[in-house]
Amino acid sequence: MIYGYARVSTQDQDLDAQVDLLRNAGAVRVYAEKVSGVAMNRPELGVCLDDLERVERTSGASARRADADALLFAGPSS
Repeated sequence: MIYGYARVSTQDQDLDAQVDLLRNAGAVRVYAEKVSGVAMNRPELGVCLDDLERVERTSGASARRADADALLFAGPSS
């Protein structure tokens, strides 16, 4: 399974293009949030990483291996 994470920095920005990009790349589950790049608290990223860890524990697969579940990131270019 491929997981995706999209982020924009401000509430005024739109996540749709990033989510579409991730879905087109094969992401089955996309986590998205509007939060500053300097913010240390990124709840959706935390949920995403927790889900990957759970998959790793239950499947015996390692997220670090090429044949394991994948995580794609899409974010602001700046």
